[in-house]
Amino acid sequence: MRRFTATTCALALAAAGMIAVSAGTAQASTCSHAYLPLPDSSCTPGAYNADVTQSTIQSTICVSGWTATVRPPTSYTNPLKAQGIIDYGYSDTNMADYEEDHLVPLELGGSPRSTSNLWPEPYSGTKTASTKDGVETKLKNAVCAGTITLSAARSAIKTNWTTALQVTGIG
Repeated sequence: MRRFTATTCALALAAAGMIAVSAGTAQASTCSHAYLPLPDSSCTPGAYNADVTQSTIQSTICVSGWTATVRPPTSYTNPLKAQGIIDYGYSDTNMADYEEDHLVPLELGGSPRSTSNLWPEPYSGTKTASTKDGVETKLKNAVCAGTITLSAARSAIKTNWTTALQVTGIG
C-alpha cells in the first residue's frame, strides 16, 4: 500500500516539477502497471466511505451533486497522483495523462481521501479512466433504482471494473 510520507511527498513534488531532487534519490516503482487497465491490488485495494451504506444511499450517493461535497481538492490529489506515477513505474510522467481516480468511485461510496482507494489511472489505452466513468454512473443509477445492492456494485467494481456491468447484470 502506498504511504504518503515526507520522502514520498518530496518525490511527488519533484515529479510535479515543484521541487528539484538530486540524482540518485528516485526510488524504484513499488506497484505494477502490468494489471492495466486495473490497478495493482496490493497498492490500491480500494476503500469505502463509512457514511455510505445501503440505508443511507437516498441521502448520499443518490442525491444529485452529493459527490462534490466529498470530493477532495486537487491540492490533495495532485501530489498523490505525482507519487502514484512514480510508484506505478509509468514511463509517461505527464500528469495530464492520468486521472487520480478512486477505485471504488465516490458515486458508490468510495473513500474520498484514502490512499488505498486512489491511483493514477491512464487516459490512454483501450479501457481508460474515461471508460470507467461510464461504468461508475451505470452502477450508481442501478443502485439508486434498487436494481442491485450497493454491496454488489462495490464488490464488482473493486474486483474488476471492466467486467462490473456484466457481473452485476447491468450491461
